[in-house]
Amino acid sequence: MVTDPRTLRIPRDLLPEDGRFGSGPSRVRDAQVDALASRAGRALLGTSHRQAPVRALVGRLRSGVATLFALPSDYEVALGVGGSTLFWDLAAYSLVEQRSAHAVFGEFSSKFARAARAPHLSEPLVVEAAPGSRAELDAVARSDEAASIDTWALVQNETSTGVASPVRRPRDVSGAPAAGLTIVDATSAAGCVAWDPLEADAYYFSPQKGIGADGGLWIAALSPAALVRAERMEAARFIPGSLSLWSAIRESRKDQTQNTPAIATLLLAAEQIDWLNASGGLSWAAARCAESSGRLYTWAESRPWASPYVEDPTIRSKSVVTIDLDAKIDAALLRDVLRSNGIVDLDPYRSLKRNGLRVGTFPSVEPDDVSALIACVDWVIERL
Repeated sequence: MVTDPRTLRIPRDLLPEDGRFGSGPSRVRDAQVDALASRAGRALLGTSHRQAPVRALVGRLRSGVATLFALPSDYEVALGVGGSTLFWDLAAYSLVEQRSAHAVFGEFSSKFARAARAPHLSEPLVVEAAPGSRAELDAVARSDEAASIDTWALVQNETSTGVASPVRRPRDVSGAPAAGLTIVDATSAAGCVAWDPLEADAYYFSPQKGIGADGGLWIAALSPAALVRAERMEAARFIPGSLSLWSAIRESRKDQTQNTPAIATLLLAAEQIDWLNASGGLSWAAARCAESSGRLYTWAESRPWASPYVEDPTIRSKSVVTIDLDAKIDAALLRDVLRSNGIVDLDPYRSLKRNGLRVGTFPSVEPDDVSALIACVDWVIERL
């Protein structure tokens, strides 16, 4: 072992072209940054979001999202200031009528369940699974409890653990979709995994992960049933303005947000959505993420000192890969060495306290950079 491993210098020919592998915020492509710095981008910054140029940008983003997800014509795309954290609170006021059911199998799915314990709502029903496994709501939909549930809360990709779940309405005893709205947190899966819009009423995300932009914005694809629910809740209860989905919908129809957005975030997100659509759409992006994540899972299974944290291959994420390392390997030291060589943001989620790596394999990440990361990890491990 070298005296100070942090002084190790990985050969340049092994290094990835871009060493950013964060699971959020994630890699932002150079082309997005160039668009922001261009004459057109600079003309948008520092201007009113109520005027035509910024409204056209919002319209471009909304239209691009509808195209990427192949939304039915009666679905709408709404957006507002604040990320998914704000949307959880917004949903507790504007979408949950009385009681929600939550599939909880990690940090982010649990946060929405906590937000649904608002004083004006009944205690939510929580189906919880240990981190690394997946919770399902079908059993609830087939039980007597289903009659009390008006909102089903799912997460398409649990960012903290790297467990994926299909976008699918819970099924009752007859096999039919359960009554009520199905709302899906898709922050680390949007733009990475294919899904059927007819299986969700509110598919929401913030753009700092799969969309490869900055945070501070929520975007939601809303079904006709979600639009009706939002309007009814607006009339039925007091809702703070920032948590009113119906107000956000009305403003979005004018290609505006309720309050001042970060124009840079809007532009970065619109550029990414346009790139995904031009490159082949969601099917192309999903195949790219599957390729990158597959290289990591295959590598981890081939090393005696590494293994995928999620044991069941059928529920492994295609956009956030979690790898456990043997206890004899100091994963924190490994990450320090990689960081000193420009390979960054590989830390596992803090509350899990795993000895390993967490790698974002979003569309902005080149699959060949993933292969280079693997080669660099092997090189460092040999010297530790």
